[in-house]
Amino acid sequence: MAECECLPGCPFFNDKMKEKPSTAAMYKKSYCLDGNNAECARHQIKAALGKEQVPADLYPTQVDRVKGIIEAAKA
Repeated sequence: MAECECLPGCPFFNDKMKEKPSTAAMYKKSYCLDGNNAECARHQIKAALGKEQVPADLYPTQVDRVKGIIEAAKA
């Protein structure tokens, strides 16, 4: 499967997760390397609103926050 196009510049993995390499590796495998980027909360926000609107603290697993973030941005 294809690697997510966002991975090389993703601040979540390149900044936030550098102190947690094993956790980062698990998320990368699940969301970035196996073609599941459509399930990634960060990717969903980027697709809907642009990369500037992706909260720095948003984990790939936090899809429960996506709807609220998108609605708040469009309000």
